[in-house]
Amino acid sequence: MPTTQRSAATRYFSGTYAEARAKFLEAAAQRGAAVESFVLEAHRGALGEELATDVALIGAIDAKKLLLVTSGTHGPEGFCGSGTQIATLNDADLLSRLEKAGVALLLVHAINPHGFSHLHRTNEDNIDLNRNHIDFNAALPVNAEYADVEPLVLPATWPPTPADEAAVAAYVQQHGMTAFRAAVTKGQYTSPDGLFYGGTAPSWSNGTIRKILRKYAASATHIGWIDVHTGLGPYGHGEKIYPGRNTPEDLALAHAWWGADVFAPFAGDSASADVSGPVISTAYDECPNAKIAPMGLEFGTLPDLEVLTRLRADTWLRRHPEAPEAQKREIRAQLRDAFYCDNEEWKGMILGQTRVVLLQTLQGLRKA
Repeated sequence: MPTTQRSAATRYFSGTYAEARAKFLEAAAQRGAAVESFVLEAHRGALGEELATDVALIGAIDAKKLLLVTSGTHGPEGFCGSGTQIATLNDADLLSRLEKAGVALLLVHAINPHGFSHLHRTNEDNIDLNRNHIDFNAALPVNAEYADVEPLVLPATWPPTPADEAAVAAYVQQHGMTAFRAAVTKGQYTSPDGLFYGGTAPSWSNGTIRKILRKYAASATHIGWIDVHTGLGPYGHGEKIYPGRNTPEDLALAHAWWGADVFAPFAGDSASADVSGPVISTAYDECPNAKIAPMGLEFGTLPDLEVLTRLRADTWLRRHPEAPEAQKREIRAQLRDAFYCDNEEWKGMILGQTRVVLLQTLQGLRKA
């Protein structure tokens, strides 16, 4: 790949949350976007920096058709999502097409700024935000199997002993890999310092994304929402995951916009588990009169079980703040690498596939 292409792909990505935020705000200002910041007042970043979810709007705030792109739902996955958003702000051709079609572009940068900065997939309260957007006035979802797997995946010491790994293997042999992954990842509401914890109340990020939708999507009759993720599936491949309602009409809309290669977790054909409470589900609450086409755009990094092992390590570390500093640094670096492949090839794959999806979404909105 020529040097000019390499540098073009790389310059949109960042090495820290602070750098990503600065690049995003600069690119938004250069485009003349309307910018608003929602500051997480009670916490600071890993470098002592302010933490915020930043919004950039290009187009009319009362636009009927809205293309929404979000990043950083899962902390360090924001390195990828931020890069795609900054690239979009630098894509004059795409922005021109949006303007001509009368489609507004809303970019929400770092839904989980704390996790982005501190290199945790979860937020400041160890909440997985894609398990937190549920009706907390109703009974909490039940994941009875999680209690059985937690002692296996979060052993007393790290790294796991051969006996610990043998116990996990025995569970998988008895119940199957699909059941094991579902028990661990679909979401649980009983162990606050455990894996994939959904919380017992709406998180700060939950309230923030709802405020953003009420302000910037209130007039929309059609919304295409792309939430950028990493960590599942083959290296560099962007799986189009449908996280919306299980209705024939909604599924047909997703397939009409994005093609046959849209996979729904509830159908069992996606790299993702059928999780409780994804962020994208807030659109149905806050924009009840709009037709909504949601997508989780999931880019693969490392093999799935390796990613899960690194998540286990990170959760173990939260339980063991007394761990040696060298071990803390190693676990955090490995978690970052599980969700962000800091190389030219991977970044180029991400930017190319994201642009295709955004063009498809624009076409869908234009024809709606």
